[in-house]
Amino acid sequence: MDKKVFIIAEAGVNHNGDKKLAYKLIDAAKEAGVDAIKFQTFKTEKILTKNVDMANYQKNNTGKFESQFEMIKKLELSYKDFKDLKAYCDEIGILFLSTPDEEESLNFLCDELNISYIKVGSGEINNFPFLKMIAKKNKPIIMSTGMATLSEVEKALNVIYEVNKNAEIYLLHCTTNYPTPFEEVNLRAMLTLKEAFKLPVGYSDHTLGIEIPIAAVAMGAQIIEKHFTLDKNLPGPDHKASLEPNELKEMVRAIRNVEKALGDGIKKPNKSEMEIMKVVRKKLVAARDIEKGEIITENDIMVKRANEGLSPEYYEIIIGKRLLKSIKEDEGFTWNHFMEP
Repeated sequence: MDKKVFIIAEAGVNHNGDKKLAYKLIDAAKEAGVDAIKFQTFKTEKILTKNVDMANYQKNNTGKFESQFEMIKKLELSYKDFKDLKAYCDEIGILFLSTPDEEESLNFLCDELNISYIKVGSGEINNFPFLKMIAKKNKPIIMSTGMATLSEVEKALNVIYEVNKNAEIYLLHCTTNYPTPFEEVNLRAMLTLKEAFKLPVGYSDHTLGIEIPIAAVAMGAQIIEKHFTLDKNLPGPDHKASLEPNELKEMVRAIRNVEKALGDGIKKPNKSEMEIMKVVRKKLVAARDIEKGEIITENDIMVKRANEGLSPEYYEIIIGKRLLKSIKEDEGFTWNHFMEP
């Protein structure tokens, strides 16, 4: 990744199992100016039992009381669909990403589509067999850490490093709740991850609005992942906690402005300040007309904004010095007034 914040538009399953809707999501993400759009690739039968309950947020957001299996099956796209979607992303110039949720989809994404990064969802952080499979692919890994303790993150990293000691890993702080209340964000935990593991960090956001991802960038996030949809009122588990295209575009604009404002961290005046400094910083000027040969006293000096003159830091240095040439009231003192040519 380059130095700018890497922004991922998380389409996830917000295509509702409709390939045409997925194309529209890609167009919206491209228009918003993100770096990548991410989907989720899975075979429902390989990731869920048929009677597993829906999460509370899924019940609340869909208004339905069916099994997770029934809900997720409707949101599944085929491998052929993903091939076409990636080809379209390549054509219009946006990076295609997708989270694999099981081995077959991992192999498809890595071996057939040659994705640039493997995104590990929060639910896989203790899935050690799957993490080992991911590590063997020798691709950069972006790992979300929702629901995890620091110890669990450490264990997951160790599993990956045991297989691939040179693995390139990015950690995303995350709260697995849709939408996430602000009091559950705990954004400082992102910095804890960075300090604990000395790895690049970012933030995967499920809050409403755009304030928190922008704050994460100001705190040092190198990656931002944010759910988005074409319409929050569409049926499905994630739409209500997603941004609409105009909001996504505004988030990107704000993030780019914030990262410009962060700068390089070196405390120095910038180019525009150098010009302003000439007329804003005060200088040492004569309090009265002073003749050549007079000894300068405190009463002879004033500190004012002026076009020329010595810096006030030299105030005490010129007190007691003999003037070698005359100076008018409000004229700035220079070293030429005290030194032979």
